[in-house]
Amino acid sequence: MSTVRRAAVVLVAVSALALTACGPSEDGAAGGTDVPTATPPTSSAPSATPPTSSAKPTTPAKPSKPVKPSTPAKPVTPSTDPDYDVFPCSTYDLTFTASLAEATTSSYLLKVTNKTGKPCRVLGHPVVTFGGLDGQATARGAAPGIEEAFKLAPGQSAYAGLMGGLKGPESETVSSIAMTMETDSDLKQVPLKASTPGLNVSDDNSVTPWMDNAEDALSL
Repeated sequence: MSTVRRAAVVLVAVSALALTACGPSEDGAAGGTDVPTATPPTSSAPSATPPTSSAKPTTPAKPSKPVKPSTPAKPVTPSTDPDYDVFPCSTYDLTFTASLAEATTSSYLLKVTNKTGKPCRVLGHPVVTFGGLDGQATARGAAPGIEEAFKLAPGQSAYAGLMGGLKGPESETVSSIAMTMETDSDLKQVPLKASTPGLNVSDDNSVTPWMDNAEDALSL
């Protein structure tokens, strides 16, 4: 065999080997059943649910301003003066009587009694009027001031003397009198009445200040 022919045979053999080593046959490359088609594995994991967006945090409410505590009222300090709240007596606080003390002069002893549960002060002189007659008895003697006035305790009595006079051409007789109290104010009072049979009313009638006993009231 000539050298040229041997070279050609070798070249053909080498080419065949190269084609065989490079891959599958033309039938396999064209979709034959010899080569299985790769199928991607199916994932068993559940699909992830996108997270729900969280609610926007609310702005915290501003704390309310604390209420300023009110200033407690200062306690009232009671007075140590036992006469601090003792007010003047009015006719609303008293009962009233008149009794004949001296028939010749037609003088009467006037008596008031504290009927309340609180003490009160009897100020000045009783204000005495005579039945339906005009005018009132004249004040007789000096009365203590408001600070020294007689303090009338509950159930206690005070006395005043209503002095009469002798009968004369201008005197009149009445069977009753009315009395109100000095109160050092404009307090309206209901007059207290008492029976005074045969009381002689003249310019000589006078009345003493309130006292704590009947003897002094009739001797002033």
